[in-house]
Amino acid sequence: MLPPAFAGVEANLWLLLVAAIRPGAAFFAAPLFGQTAVPVQVRFVIAIAIGMAGYAAAPFHLPPDGVASFTGIGMVFGEVMAGLALGFAVQIGFSAALLAGETIGNAMGLGFAAMMDPSTGASSPALATFLSMMGSFLFLSIGGHLTLATIIVDSYRSLPIGGPALGNQAIHGLVMFGGDMIAAGFAIALPVGFALMIVQVVMGILARSAPAMNLFAVGLPVTLLSGLILLAISAPAIGEGITNAIERGLDEAHAISQGH
Repeated sequence: MLPPAFAGVEANLWLLLVAAIRPGAAFFAAPLFGQTAVPVQVRFVIAIAIGMAGYAAAPFHLPPDGVASFTGIGMVFGEVMAGLALGFAVQIGFSAALLAGETIGNAMGLGFAAMMDPSTGASSPALATFLSMMGSFLFLSIGGHLTLATIIVDSYRSLPIGGPALGNQAIHGLVMFGGDMIAAGFAIALPVGFALMIVQVVMGILARSAPAMNLFAVGLPVTLLSGLILLAISAPAIGEGITNAIERGLDEAHAISQGH
């Protein structure tokens, strides 16, 4: 428990700063919080608040030689790795929407249309950015930000500060989870992508039967219109698939927080 008044202010500040490393690293890698549009000051304040809750759940002591010692540096490194693993697990689940958008966009012929993705700050296809923003709203609608904060606080009990680092089982599970999310991204894009492939096959047959027809002048508008109609029809299924991927990312983060 923190002592009252101003007793040991410097020691208390060091405790809070060390406790805030894990949530700060998690928010750096997690979706929505890690966006470039989110000010660093906001992330720092949230990390301090969650770090205080984590310290209350599992108090710890600084190394006798301070944070600048070999033991302190190892403790800080372990906190950074634990936070990055928690945030990256959610980010992997979130990236299924980005992969699905890129797949559908390329099938529609929109691979050349790119815009800045607010979640990564990099240029990505327009449809991938749209599904990424859709995933952000779904992440907030299911309370993913609150669930992530709860997972981080619970991780202080099973993975205490200065205790054992993440095991090989947790790291292996995170790597295998990335492969599952690649399959999930293609599964989200499968209904629209397969239908667009059929449309392109039909356009190829028409081009062979009528060589005088300008395939580029006819095929691109037909593919774009078909893609928009198919997206409108399959929007509920796409939203459900993105939500399931995000929930699986949160479940993987919870498993990592328990050391599994």
